[in-house]
Amino acid sequence: MANNIHSSSASTAEQDPSAKKPGGWRAIKYILGNETFEKLASMSLISNITVYLQTNYNLGGVLLVNIVTIWSGSNNITSLLGAFVSDAYLGRFRTLLVGSIASLLGMLIMTLTAGIHQLRPSSCSDPPNCPQPQGWQFCVLFAALTLLSIGAGGIRPCNIAFGADQFDTTTEKGRAQLESFFNWWYFSFTVALVVVLTGVVYIQTNVSWVLGFAIPTACLAFSITLFLLGRRCYIYIKPEGSVFSDMAKVVVVACRKRGYSVEPGCEHNYYDPPLMIKLKRTNRFKCLDRAALITEPSHELQEQGTPKNGWKLCSLQQVEQLKCLIAILPVCVSGIACFISMDQQNTFGILQAIQMNKSVGPHFKMPPAWMNITSMLALSLWILIYERLYIPVATKIAGKVKRLTLQQRIKTGIVMSILCMLVAGSVEKRRRELALKHDSFVSPMSLLTLLPQYALSGLTEAFAAVAIMEFFTNQMPESMRTVAGAAFFLSLSVASYVSSLVINIIHRVTKRTGNSPWLGGHDLNKNRLDYYYYIIAGLGAVNFVYFSFFACHFVVNTTVAETGVKDVQLENAAVDNSANLPRRESIDEEKGLERPDTS
Repeated sequence: MANNIHSSSASTAEQDPSAKKPGGWRAIKYILGNETFEKLASMSLISNITVYLQTNYNLGGVLLVNIVTIWSGSNNITSLLGAFVSDAYLGRFRTLLVGSIASLLGMLIMTLTAGIHQLRPSSCSDPPNCPQPQGWQFCVLFAALTLLSIGAGGIRPCNIAFGADQFDTTTEKGRAQLESFFNWWYFSFTVALVVVLTGVVYIQTNVSWVLGFAIPTACLAFSITLFLLGRRCYIYIKPEGSVFSDMAKVVVVACRKRGYSVEPGCEHNYYDPPLMIKLKRTNRFKCLDRAALITEPSHELQEQGTPKNGWKLCSLQQVEQLKCLIAILPVCVSGIACFISMDQQNTFGILQAIQMNKSVGPHFKMPPAWMNITSMLALSLWILIYERLYIPVATKIAGKVKRLTLQQRIKTGIVMSILCMLVAGSVEKRRRELALKHDSFVSPMSLLTLLPQYALSGLTEAFAAVAIMEFFTNQMPESMRTVAGAAFFLSLSVASYVSSLVINIIHRVTKRTGNSPWLGGHDLNKNRLDYYYYIIAGLGAVNFVYFSFFACHFVVNTTVAETGVKDVQLENAAVDNSANLPRRESIDEEKGLERPDTS
């Protein structure tokens, strides 16, 4: 990989060179449009897949939850593959396009499973003794889910990064636009989803699954068309090789040279070629510096001074790129623990809704998947209040730009995740008691009592998820923005897998030690889902202590007005005398960037 970091302002368009001023909000409207309709398609399935698999595939219990959580995790883990392909081969634009096409094919197959009854088991007439899907029917289902995961892997790590590429961060205006981009990225598609999903989910549940899947399929086709319409407006950054390959090389070479000293005054030099812009060398994780040690110049370097073999000698630039990734891991762990509580609402939260009184008024029954809209509304409402009310008022009072720090937002998100699980446990306990009292599968308790836990889940995302996504993106150099997106979605993926692991452990342990397992089976009334929620709340409390006393130290907050830099830095990323540097150099320094001396 070429070890230079390109500013988006220095990128050249691959399309019409005569296009005026590419990038900015002119390009973002097409990117957000594509993201909005893609999310409409994917979320219409994610929000309702639990109901679809239960009613059309006769699945339930731990098997159903495992399929949903593992698929959800796979949607995010494929982001790593998408990031690699984007950086090494296709670039962000083409990776986004391929991902969108894969998602379209996946939705087409899902529509076929709804329309052709031979592709799924026959209807259940005697629950819980329902016919289960045959092996080949599972294969068709998993083929659709796999294509959707591949599509998500192409779209998720690149959409944020491609949007960020459209702003010139060397200007005051560009930095201000990028700061708001993260919140508006969330806000724009969330509002559209709230408006449209109410209709799509209702059609799926109460009218026709075929029509309910055909609508998002058409939206996906429209999103691809909209994305292509803006191709002349975009700023493109050409792929230069994957940073993941460089990171693997650093680990291998550092292990090979583990016997060499990296302390000051050591006899060996470091391979540090001159670059236009490069990451400044830091003192953290010094054991990795061994990868750049020149121990045998005649065997490691060519006559031009370049390495003969990248698996035997790396540059300090490659080393610092790996350090950037390692430095965000403590916050990443805290994010994983926080995201686990968010995962519960798409599975157990929907199963709760299925076994509750869904009547709203005398003639209307609310689809269980509509509960997810509450989370989206809470998220959108907070972002709107924060951007349009809190920041202007706080800035006016303080006399300078005033935002909540990332530490404050992440801590608040963790607290919201704990409250979400405590509320969910209390609601489930009452729901179960009323169902058993009336000897009924469906509890007379209204489905609307689930609104608080879904609202708290949305606020968890509004505070923690948005802040962590912003943290990852800001703490990576521009050439590693795709890595930042992949790291965020990998955190979501690991959260899904950990959630599935915890579910299976609790199911097996309680099945052996108790009269009935806390989780599993088709009837929540025979389980103790409330105990499970309390366990997740306990994990959230541990996470709060972990972040407050450890992970938060990897985030150092400064104000924009006081320093002229963004409001967060990685610990140890700053260098001495930063106050004496011009604003551009101060911004570079904050990311760990160093410009060569041109004097």
